[in-house]
Amino acid sequence: MLSSEEIKEALGSDIIIEPYADEALGPSGYDMALAFDLVIPPLSWTLASTRERIELSDSVSASIYVRSSLAREGLIGSFALIDPGFKGNLTISLFNASDKEVKLRAGERAVQVAFFKLGKPTLRPYAGRYQNSTGVVKSKREASEN
Repeated sequence: MLSSEEIKEALGSDIIIEPYADEALGPSGYDMALAFDLVIPPLSWTLASTRERIELSDSVSASIYVRSSLAREGLIGSFALIDPGFKGNLTISLFNASDKEVKLRAGERAVQVAFFKLGKPTLRPYAGRYQNSTGVVKSKREASEN
C-alpha cells in the first residue's frame, strides 16, 4: 500500500486524480467526493459517482473503502478492485443498512482509495467495458450473463 508521500510522488505519472485536493490526501489513501447530492432511504441501495476522475498506470491498482464516519451511520459499500490501466470516474454502490435515511452532499468525501504498487507492470492493463466511465455507470453485463 502506498503512503501519502508515495501517492504524491506518483501523481502525474502512475496516478492521476482530477480534480486533486491536497487536503483529501490521508496517511495511506485519498478521499474521493460525491459528484451529486444523495439521499439513501433506510434499507435501500443506490449507485453514486465520484467527482474525481482517476487514471492508473499499468503498475498501480487500487481498492475503495467507505469512510468510517459513513459506515458508522449504516452505509455499506460494495466495491471492486480498480485495475491497473483504469481511467474514469468511479461508480460506487452504497447500501443503507440503518433505519434512518442518510443524506450526502455533493463534494462530501465518501470513499477512500488505497493505492498499491505492483511488483512488475501488468501485461494486461484494464481495457474493459467501463473504461473512460463518466458519472454513474450501471451494469453493462450482457443479457446472457443475467
